[in-house]
Order: sequence, then structure tokens, then C-alpha cells
Amino acid sequence: MKKIYPNAAAALDGLLSDGMMIAAGGFGLCGIPELLLQAIKDAGTKDLTFASNNAGVDDFGIGILLQTKQVKKMISSYVGENAEFMRQYLSGELELEFNPQGTLAERMRAGGAGIPGFFTKTGVGTVIADGKMEKQFPTGPDGAAEDYIMEEGIFADLAIVKAWKADETGNLIFRKTARNFNAPAATCGKICVVEVEEIVPTGSLDPDAIHLPGIYVHRIIQGDHEKRIEQRTTRQKEGA
Repeated sequence: MKKIYPNAAAALDGLLSDGMMIAAGGFGLCGIPELLLQAIKDAGTKDLTFASNNAGVDDFGIGILLQTKQVKKMISSYVGENAEFMRQYLSGELELEFNPQGTLAERMRAGGAGIPGFFTKTGVGTVIADGKMEKQFPTGPDGAAEDYIMEEGIFADLAIVKAWKADETGNLIFRKTARNFNAPAATCGKICVVEVEEIVPTGSLDPDAIHLPGIYVHRIIQGDHEKRIEQRTTRQKEGA
């Protein structure tokens, strides 16, 4: 199967529909699928639900889709540095399902593994547990019962992720902290589209270095990326 497409618009052709759920990789502005997000904006697809750690900043990442009111709901763990995200949520324009960060990552991983639900102690006794099934397990000292809540796996219509390298079959390598949510997000989508910095011939990647097998990847594009820094901290020049 040929997986390489010439650009983001071509890679998303036939995959987008109003009201769909999209799992997006990235953490802040690190490892976000910026080219695919721009293509979704250009396509005008609306009423979208995004499962993503956060929404980038106002004018970059998922933030560009918030500006155009194409996002109906966010499943996130962090509002972050996005003022428009916060404004829309507080004004009731945007639905928000808050998840503890580890729970969100595990919900994506569970979906990718075909697991519809799992139990966790995270969130027990807080608003996170409201409306969720609770169950006790003998995990305390000397087998004492402890409370757990059930969380559901995320099964997205589409996954969009950013990787460093791919071979022609879709085997992926992520670069350092850009692995973040990209691997679990990639696995939980019915279709996974990846943007990368470099595509190399099949067989040229060390099998032990591959972070995500190509079986999860359906379409690939190569492009140039801005790699914007969310918070730049520098020291004063000596003698200044």
C-alpha cells in the first residue's frame, strides 16, 4: 500500500467530516502536527471534538481551529497558554472534558489496544469521579479494599501526529520529548495520518529504534515545520 502523500490536504482528502473526533499528538507546541491542523482549518470542517493534551496557543496548533470556531469540544488535561481556549470555555461556547494527564494518555493507549475501559485511583473523591463507575479492589496494605473509578478508552475517527522520521511503510521515530502524546494518539484513531521531517527508504531504520510500527500508520507527508517555542527564557548578555 502506498502511504506517502504530497501534502497535508491530499493526505486528509476523504477523511474529514463535520462532528468527527480527532486525536492529536503533541504537548504544548512540542511535536504538534501543525501542517495537518492548518489543512483541517483550510477544509472548514466544523463541530470537531479533539482529544489532545492541550490546544497550543492562540495562533498556533489547535488554537487556529478555536479561532475559527471549528472545535465543539476538547478532551484535555491542560488549558495552558491559550487565552482563546479559556475564553470560549468560560463563556460556554466550548465543551471541555478535563482529564488528569496520565489518565488521558492511558485512555488513548487503551483505545489503541482495543480496551474499552479501565480502572484507576486517579480522581477518586474529586469531581473527576462524578458520574463514573466506582469499584473496590484489594490493592491496599494487607489486601485492604481501595476505591477506583472507571475511565473509557478513546476511539477516535482520525489521529493526526508529528514524527521525526518515517520509512516508506510508516515505521516512525519520534525525537526526544516530541514522543509525548504522539504514540498513544496515533494508535487510537481508526485512520492515522502522520507528518514527518524526513522519509527514508524502507529497511534503513534500526528496528530497535522504531517507536511506532507502521501497521498503525495509514498516510504520511513530509514537510517543513516552524517548531515554535512556547515559552522562551533567556539570560541577559554579560555586561549588558
